[in-house]
Amino acid sequence: MTAPAILPERGPADRLTAFFWRRPRVFLALLLAPPLLWLGVVYLGSLATLLWQSFYSIDEFSGMVKEDFTLKTYAELLRPANFDVILRTLLMSAAVTLGCALLAFPIAYFAARFARGRWKAVFYLGVMLPLWSSYLVKVYAWKLILAKEGIVTWAAEATHTSGLLNALLALPVIGGNSLSTSYIGMFMVFVYVWIPYMILPMQAALERVPTSMLEASQDLGASRAQTFRTVILPLALPGVIAGSIFTFSLTMGDYIIPQIVGNSANFIGMAVYQLQGTAGNIPLAAAFSMVPILIMLVYLTLAKRAGAFDAL
Repeated sequence: MTAPAILPERGPADRLTAFFWRRPRVFLALLLAPPLLWLGVVYLGSLATLLWQSFYSIDEFSGMVKEDFTLKTYAELLRPANFDVILRTLLMSAAVTLGCALLAFPIAYFAARFARGRWKAVFYLGVMLPLWSSYLVKVYAWKLILAKEGIVTWAAEATHTSGLLNALLALPVIGGNSLSTSYIGMFMVFVYVWIPYMILPMQAALERVPTSMLEASQDLGASRAQTFRTVILPLALPGVIAGSIFTFSLTMGDYIIPQIVGNSANFIGMAVYQLQGTAGNIPLAAAFSMVPILIMLVYLTLAKRAGAFDAL
């Protein structure tokens, strides 16, 4: 008869592994506890504090914050000057989102339908490469490009279109002595900075469009315009909405581009920065901060219904 095999004594690590193997829910809870704790305390906690402070008010005589629950601060948002800031920010965010969508769609469509192998890698490199450089460096570079002595003015003079450029800058809606201090210049910088966030979700959505549906549309006698309108665009719409979530929200909260390129044009981000910094009006700054959050909650609800999260 052979002697029974002697099993090696299990160490603490083996016993701990066996414990978690028998209790997978405990192991899952331990994995999720640190990120959920961070999300609940740091992120949601800070938002809750921000919301709570927005119901405070500031004494107009002493400048001290009155910690009394009131809706007076939110009523101040409806003042003409503050309401103009909100409306200006929303219009710029919508314009930037529309501009990014129009420019990104041909690029994303080419990458999704025609780029293969090495060219696909070149596409991703070209889209991601601007994101690797410093945000401030890109903004200041555009400040120089759009200045009166910049390359845009030089190109306009070389092509004898400087009169058209000056007429464009003279429009009240454009505003500014040069492109580097105008709304159109700010729009151009916003589009350049945020367009990668529109291209990638749109390209992912277009790759999911079945080739068989395009072939079936052609077999049924549809023109290219009809195929684009009835097949490609509806199937790519979730990707467009997914990209617009990034471009719209990032434009609403940005304060660096309006400060550097827009010559301190008053947007929500700039208002929050100035109110909590130089003015010391924390309640009004918190109320301004809640506006983009509320807008994005409504926007995300509508985007979810449109299936935008499927393209993320």
